[in-house]
Amino acid sequence: SQDTVPAGRSGMPARSILLVGQAGAAPWPHFLRWQERQPQAIANPLDTWAREVIGSVAEKFGARAVSPSDRPYLPFQQWAMRAEGLRPSPLGILMHPRYGLWHAYRGALLFEETISIPEADATLHLCDACVEKPCLKSCPVDAYAADGFAHQACLAHVRGADG
Repeated sequence: SQDTVPAGRSGMPARSILLVGQAGAAPWPHFLRWQERQPQAIANPLDTWAREVIGSVAEKFGARAVSPSDRPYLPFQQWAMRAEGLRPSPLGILMHPRYGLWHAYRGALLFEETISIPEADATLHLCDACVEKPCLKSCPVDAYAADGFAHQACLAHVRGADG
């Protein structure tokens, strides 16, 4: 649930969660330089790089670093909706008011102390201003609709000859 409170660094419940994300193209040159220095291919290079960077920041500030791919899975999407007032697009993907779909949460820092953070300003959801909703019309089997996702139609198409 969105109220899941993981443990901080010493095992006490976290009282503050600082989401760490990426928006736009700025991180890519740093990631590529890091990747060039790796001695061998890494199965999940972007996740590995993000863990290293976020882990070093956590160490410096006495926090515990967590990743969206850690198990058990933590509610990053719910945390993001609470922290930034984000809402899902009609496709179910969170839309950022400034970056649209070009953002990602790479990790979070869990602090055992309370950190005062101002509330996010209310912003217009990008999908509210979009009348035609082309995202819902782009699927060749009309699997997307305003009221949900027809996963069986999608799977049949992807597994079929045209998919």
